[in-house]
Amino acid sequence: MTADYLTRCRALIDRVSEQTPLIQETARLFAGTILAGRMVHLFGSGHSRILVEEMWPRYGSFPGFNPIVELSLSFHNLVVGANGQRQAMFLENVSGLAARILRNYDLSPLDSALVISSSGCNRVPIEMAEEFQKRGVKVVALISREHSEASRSAREDGRKLQDFADLILDTGAPVGDAMVRVPGLDTPVSPGSTIGGCLLVNSIKAEVAALLTAAGQPPKVLTAGAVVGPERATALFEAAYDEHARRLAKLYERIGL
Repeated sequence: MTADYLTRCRALIDRVSEQTPLIQETARLFAGTILAGRMVHLFGSGHSRILVEEMWPRYGSFPGFNPIVELSLSFHNLVVGANGQRQAMFLENVSGLAARILRNYDLSPLDSALVISSSGCNRVPIEMAEEFQKRGVKVVALISREHSEASRSAREDGRKLQDFADLILDTGAPVGDAMVRVPGLDTPVSPGSTIGGCLLVNSIKAEVAALLTAAGQPPKVLTAGAVVGPERATALFEAAYDEHARRLAKLYERIGL
């Protein structure tokens, strides 16, 4: 079973590699936003939150990204009872929630966005992309294309996340996400979208870092003390978080004006 899963993961690497031109185009878009002093907005509900936090903040990442994580849509580790999975799955299909979330930000056409949804079919991520585009913000959608094409949108008009995206990236995961068939078990196990998604966002991150450095504005990367020493690591942490705060402040400057 392990060999089967790892073989399928290698195929995900190949699928991501095939998208190198799209990854580089995404990186140019995001680097342009960061060089303009603005932020790249990141959104994902449910398990797509994992990819938001993979982008920023963590070791090997840098400021310029605004992680939009709604606890009501992603804090479902209690599974049942209060704050359980049933409520989160219900809320990610409540129309109008995306507009209320983005009401908190003073968006600009200089911004860009990465909206993540494996199926691309739930209302909130679709409407997030739609609302971003209404405000002139270019959107990159990260989906599992095969799974999305086999799934039905929760919207009455049938439109999916990719219908509101300027660029579309594919995790390479199969229909249903799970990749391993166990003899005697009629349902597959072991998803692949997180693997493909992490490959994509970290490839984008590396390309953006290279573009920022080439432009004379090397990013302040969160780096472990084991790599650069404790004093340098602390200085980088403080500088990165200070820059994040300054960028974030711009998103609140003209709220309601």
